[in-house]
Amino acid sequence: MDTFIYKQAAGITALSAKMTDFSYKMHSHKEYAIGVTLHGIQEYKLGGSVQLSHRNGIMLFNPEQAHDGMAHDAQGLEYVMLYIDPEMLREASGKKELVRFTEPVVYDAALGDKILRLSDAIQRDKGDALCNEMLLSLTDSLTQTNETKHIKTDDARIRTAKEMLRANPEQLLKLDDICSELQLSKFQFIRMFKAQTGITPYQYFLNCKMEQARRVIEMKRDVYAAVVECGFVDLTHLNKHFKSVYGITAYEYLTHLNR
Repeated sequence: MDTFIYKQAAGITALSAKMTDFSYKMHSHKEYAIGVTLHGIQEYKLGGSVQLSHRNGIMLFNPEQAHDGMAHDAQGLEYVMLYIDPEMLREASGKKELVRFTEPVVYDAALGDKILRLSDAIQRDKGDALCNEMLLSLTDSLTQTNETKHIKTDDARIRTAKEMLRANPEQLLKLDDICSELQLSKFQFIRMFKAQTGITPYQYFLNCKMEQARRVIEMKRDVYAAVVECGFVDLTHLNKHFKSVYGITAYEYLTHLNR
């Protein structure tokens, strides 16, 4: 049986997951996603190539880095993942600018242990004070273990498009308005957007809706508020897309937050 357990502390979301048949559709996160494969092999497409994270592999996803995910074979997959706000990681690192991981999978026992201990502290409700201290220690190891570089500036037109897509995720996507603003044809825009982000404008738009829905659920503890405020037809519509990104339904996510 596939299980996905989310908990939060100190502004960090921790996921503990076991899956066999489930697979994530192509998506991205606003946060850094940092995790450890505990059992099996994690397979995912990233940047046009297939990546494999074997047992003890540490997966490093940059913000808005498009990827999918699945178990590589029939033995299934077990892993933990931490989702950390970019500004929080930048502040913890003491750097002036955001950093970008250049290696998607690394193997480092000490780093993996810090990820697992922070995940365990969040899952066990050890409190924000301890989790913040553990995050600082983890950040020091992250910046030392994985060579980093400054995030390259995106094309200004794509930055504008992202801002427009994020501004009104509750409304229907209107490519005509965006293309008019950018002075591009629809096909030029779609090709350019996917080339720079790895996903289509529509996929990015759905990601924005999912992130907004997640925030509404976290703040209001109400899945139906997410349906209304994020422009979904009904709860079934929300659950369908929510599960494709987070592995569980919106109600299941709310249940985990209330534990």
